[in-house]
Amino acid sequence: MLRVAFLPSPTRSVISVGPLTIHFYALAIIIGVAVAIYVGNKRFVAMGGAPGVVSDVALFAVPAGVIGGRMYHVITTPELYFGKSGHLVEIFFMWKGGLGIWGAISLGYLGAYIGWRKSGKESSLSFLHLVDALAPGIVLAQAIGRWGNWFNRELFGRPTELPWGLKIPLIDRPSGFLNFETFHPTFLYESLWCVGVAIVLFSMSSLALKPGSIFIAYVSLYTLGRIWIEALRIDDAHHILGLRFNVWIAIVIFLWSTSLLFRRLQNRTR
Repeated sequence: MLRVAFLPSPTRSVISVGPLTIHFYALAIIIGVAVAIYVGNKRFVAMGGAPGVVSDVALFAVPAGVIGGRMYHVITTPELYFGKSGHLVEIFFMWKGGLGIWGAISLGYLGAYIGWRKSGKESSLSFLHLVDALAPGIVLAQAIGRWGNWFNRELFGRPTELPWGLKIPLIDRPSGFLNFETFHPTFLYESLWCVGVAIVLFSMSSLALKPGSIFIAYVSLYTLGRIWIEALRIDDAHHILGLRFNVWIAIVIFLWSTSLLFRRLQNRTR
């Protein structure tokens, strides 16, 4: 019995405009970055910050985030790039996917701090005010960026018969799943989760919280969703005690960020 998937896979992941080849994965990342800068700037100025600071910071944070994300991916999947079966040159093929969020946020945070220090614009606000302003835009950028995985037909979850199952062409199905046609659209789950996190973060802006609390809440809420979404995925990954490595990373970061957030909230009420 044939089954029509609610969400089909795209038939192409690139578009040619004259001599240029535009990869939809890269386009999703670029649109996400633009949204993050726009939202972050609006929020930071509304807090009393100087216009232009967010753009100055982005000049450092965005490249650092991309480099950090790629480094994390390469370090955690070295077999794809090193050794007899690896392809070293493909380290630079970022349009094929492979940006680890943990590396992107870590190095991006450091880049943002460097950009903040170098901006030289006087402000009564601190760096923690800045990252609070940026947090909702960052998670919206992640929501947009995840659609790049849809265009690349990658990082989907286990087989499913649910009406919103994602139909994957035979050539893109992993070994052991060739007889299944529809899979959990984990990119969509994460995109919707990120939109929900952004809504929560926007609502938190009206609360009297210590600077940095909204960013910590972003980390906590995002990793909570990432735990169950990551657990659905069936792409190749390293496992520890039966769980994917990234699930363990998400659990550790969730526990750390949530405990830190609770401590800050408790101190606020004393």
